[in-house]
Amino acid sequence: MRIARFTTGNDPRYALVDGEAGSERLVVISGDPIYTPVQPTGEEIPLADDAVRLLAPVIPRSKVIGIGRNYAAHAAELGNDVPTRPLVFLKPNTSVVGPDDPIVLPSYSDEVHHEAELAVVIGKVVKDVTPERALDHVFGYTVANDVSARDVQRSDEQWTRAKGFDSSCPLGPWIVTGLDVDDLQVTARVNGDTRQDGRTSQLIFDVPYLISYVSEIFTLLPGDVILTGTPAGVGPIVHRDVVECEVEGIGVLRNPVIRRD
Repeated sequence: MRIARFTTGNDPRYALVDGEAGSERLVVISGDPIYTPVQPTGEEIPLADDAVRLLAPVIPRSKVIGIGRNYAAHAAELGNDVPTRPLVFLKPNTSVVGPDDPIVLPSYSDEVHHEAELAVVIGKVVKDVTPERALDHVFGYTVANDVSARDVQRSDEQWTRAKGFDSSCPLGPWIVTGLDVDDLQVTARVNGDTRQDGRTSQLIFDVPYLISYVSEIFTLLPGDVILTGTPAGVGPIVHRDVVECEVEGIGVLRNPVIRRD
């Protein structure tokens, strides 16, 4: 099941996404599906309708949790050792933007990178869960771009400025439920050129382990998002670039890049 959050100019609404690529339609549902059962309203809207704008499929009520260096090749390309335990950081919910929203390069950085990732959307309150039970608390999965100011990441002792700025966490295009994420292709393209191409089977710490590990640190709430790490191939994005992050079985998250004067 694909669940989108969208607007036609009024308040955000939710819909099931039905149909094949290029001919999708939004089957509008009532309420927020993370908290209430899915109930179609009877209204359907073509996704291609000019009035439709897809939004970030979830705005975390609490937090976005990032996992650093969770692909060995990515750790190596930046000259880092492979971590012996998950490297955890936080991004505020103000960093979240949706499909086609601009990534605004921060004024204090001259080297901003894309990072395509599988993102986990939590559906139930979870604390101290075992890996064996972790997936019971997942609502679904979406695509993320953990945009990072790499020069600031190198210079600061903590990663808050590097990874927490506004628009540094594009999510979308929708949430997919019931997906097997053990071996999915994760790619990133900049202006149509492929930069990243990895698979979730290459994760150092897999999704159930990550959920369990993070839940030992703090309680996970419905709508929280875990970014699972990025494969090798990260690189710079600059003004007027277009970044496309894609996860097999989910879809493409597209965002333009701008630098404001």
